[in-house]
Amino acid sequence: MTLINSLISWFMKKRMHQIELFMKYPHDVQEEWLKKLVLAARNTEWGRKFGYSEIEDYHDFASRVPVSEYEDLRPYVDRLRKGEQNILWNTEIKWFAKSSGTTGDKSKFIPVSQEALDECHYKGGKDLLSIYCNNNPETRVFTGKLLGMGGSHFPDNPETGTFVGDVSAILMENLPAWIELIRTPDLSVALMSEWEQKIEKIARITSREDVTNITGVPSWTLVLLKRILEITGKSNIREVWPNLEVFIHGGVSFTPYRQQFHSLINGPMNYLETYNASEGFFGIQDRNNAGDMLLMLDYGIYYEFIPLNEFGEQEPTPVPLFEVKTGINYAMIISTNAGLWRYKIGDTVTFTSTDPYRIRITGRTKNFINAFGEELIIDNAQKALDCACAKTGAMLNEFTAAPVYFSDKSSGAHEWLIEFEKQPDDLGYFTEVLDNALKSLNSDYEAKRYHNMILAEPLIRALPKGTFYEWLKSRDRLGGQFKVPRLANDRKYIDEILALVNGNQS
Repeated sequence: MTLINSLISWFMKKRMHQIELFMKYPHDVQEEWLKKLVLAARNTEWGRKFGYSEIEDYHDFASRVPVSEYEDLRPYVDRLRKGEQNILWNTEIKWFAKSSGTTGDKSKFIPVSQEALDECHYKGGKDLLSIYCNNNPETRVFTGKLLGMGGSHFPDNPETGTFVGDVSAILMENLPAWIELIRTPDLSVALMSEWEQKIEKIARITSREDVTNITGVPSWTLVLLKRILEITGKSNIREVWPNLEVFIHGGVSFTPYRQQFHSLINGPMNYLETYNASEGFFGIQDRNNAGDMLLMLDYGIYYEFIPLNEFGEQEPTPVPLFEVKTGINYAMIISTNAGLWRYKIGDTVTFTSTDPYRIRITGRTKNFINAFGEELIIDNAQKALDCACAKTGAMLNEFTAAPVYFSDKSSGAHEWLIEFEKQPDDLGYFTEVLDNALKSLNSDYEAKRYHNMILAEPLIRALPKGTFYEWLKSRDRLGGQFKVPRLANDRKYIDEILALVNGNQS
């Protein structure tokens, strides 16, 4: 295995030259991909409708093709799911990634072409390992097993041979056979649909393997690690997997979970953040211990961005990559090699650098609180909670927040439901630190908190452990694709959770 580790590491490092090229010539690479995408789709139904054969440059593309949301593309996707082809993309599409983003009631079915698998998702997987090997030349990550936390898939239309499922399950199903030699558990377990049974089986199987690297969403990976410690009776994960060296994570911010991982693993560990969604693979943390990710520009995706302060306008004006600036919150727009055209993915990012282009995820376009003009985004919330935990010794499992509306006798406020792994000794002090941190991070919040005139001090409710898990389970939302909505501009979710807690206590 040592020889295999050396050979694979050498092969992975060769890709670094290509990565350095798109870092050096980002605009040329993006322009080339726009031309390739338009050329590929010019004879599709979508391409004929919007005159792709007459598009010569970005200006033509932006003036002809509308910015789209999922509801705009749904009629085309529905036809693809029934077996029609050459609608949005020029090659066969039979896989659809089922995506909800948060715990929303409606699912989206994102088309996944073979090009998207090969040129985007799998390329991203190889690149993250290439970057990791380049940054950690002494790595022995390939001497043991990869533990992948995936979802499930199932037939969508047996007559036409289409399938739907989590993007992680689609990727696993289509991986080359040799990958099975270095990953655990086998596909029959990894693709199980019943989540609680799957966690149990994965815990029992993998606890006997030599796992060197883990890939997954932090929240569900924690559930697995805790179950492994219960089964083995070990005090930390290092005793189970002494050669574990890296956790590759994405899907949600790692900030609320970092302390728990440190505590459970109890030893040296590398953490590598990725930005991988149903719609594509977008970013990789390319520097050790950095708080941002390199935007990957040669994956068959053309990027545009809408300044967040324009996002709600009837006709927002996207800007191409060469016009973005650092420090501005943007909603991301993508055109892809699976037939998503000028598509609002729903994520917001800010650029930390434009040479090369590096980004940090700041939230979701629909996950924020702006009930009183405070414009609180997820990035603010996570940083403030991290500060409060650091100063009080607390550790978080999950959280969500929503507004408390004005009444005749009181100002508005923000109500926070927090499930602590380790509660602060003084919840009042935790609240004070959180409030002050939010003021320092967000001037609009600070202004609304002036003398409690509009916003009163945050209302913090510490919930029993397992509350968010039970809430997700009650909504049939267990699994990696389902995430707790961190912020909401209404009280739908927060009232459901409180009703569950009150019902359990009565």
